[in-house]
Amino acid sequence: MTGLTLTDIRKSYGSVDVIHGIDLEIQEGEFVVFVGPSGCGKSTLLRMIAGLEDITGGTLKIDGETVNDIPPSKRGIAMVFQSYALYPHMTVYDNMAFGMRIAKESKEEIDRRVRSAAAILQLEPYLDRLPKALSGGQRQRVAIGRAICRDPKVFLFDEPLSNLDAALRVATRIEINKLHESMPNSTMIYVTHDQVEAMTLADRIVVLSAGHIEQVGAPIELYNRPANLFVAQFIGSPAMNIIPAKIESAGAQTTVTLTGGKSVTVDIPTDPAESGKEASFGVRPEDLTVAEGDDFIFEGEVALAEQLGEVTLYYIEGLVKDQPIIAKMPGNHPSRRGERVRFTAGRETLHLFDAAGQTYRRSSDG
Repeated sequence: MTGLTLTDIRKSYGSVDVIHGIDLEIQEGEFVVFVGPSGCGKSTLLRMIAGLEDITGGTLKIDGETVNDIPPSKRGIAMVFQSYALYPHMTVYDNMAFGMRIAKESKEEIDRRVRSAAAILQLEPYLDRLPKALSGGQRQRVAIGRAICRDPKVFLFDEPLSNLDAALRVATRIEINKLHESMPNSTMIYVTHDQVEAMTLADRIVVLSAGHIEQVGAPIELYNRPANLFVAQFIGSPAMNIIPAKIESAGAQTTVTLTGGKSVTVDIPTDPAESGKEASFGVRPEDLTVAEGDDFIFEGEVALAEQLGEVTLYYIEGLVKDQPIIAKMPGNHPSRRGERVRFTAGRETLHLFDAAGQTYRRSSDG
């Protein structure tokens, strides 16, 4: 098993800084997902770990050894790219065996590793086929199998599912999850912009923005206790609703006035000095329910209702300018388009952020 330590890792292209002092400890056998929007630096960081990008500053250790100046082939890593990068004239067997042949492994060892990897990935019936005879999901599994055959210390995945259609993405995601379960001692680092992939695959998620780490934690921890507005709106689908607010009464509980004039009390402590300050109030679409009577958080007009079968999404206008509030109701519900509707949510599901976008922590968060 192998862990990684990143200490003050930086990357610059000339005068342009793209990675700004990353500190991260990845445990042995852990499945860590780097997630963030396009341009946040997640693929650059992965390529620095792989040795495909030079490290401008800081220290990268793999299995306790500093590898800043060690070439990719000597780092004990295997990388699966967004494109399958298979040799079209070689069979599945030969594609998986190619790296070991270059490394002059014995025929017996090559055969053992290829067949072992094929068994893990359910590729045994396809070993004699060319890549053109495979589906996209099967080709990606071959690329993963090629990585397994190298018996690496660390697996690196760079958006491996982005070229697949929706059904294949789900199927291949399940295969990768099974792969990790079947190889519990293998350390895996996975890059994606898809927060659903991050939530379903990761032991821990690293949320990146503009070359900085915004938060590191277990998927449910990031969902329930986002560190700031960026994480709150990036993790979850649809994104968390954010409503401008002002703190009217601070203390063990906090009362805020939302845009539109409604006062709401949240079970989140704030310092009395926070009274009168601007804030942001957050509630997830799936935590909202239709309210009857005067016990509600906000009201607005239903501009659009999307009936998706398993859920109905209501888009509510009239509270935040140019930004509908979304309510996610389980099951099928009537359209209610054009109606004025009130919504509420449990106090334990509400979030509050200061003027700088940082989360006011609940007492239970420690």
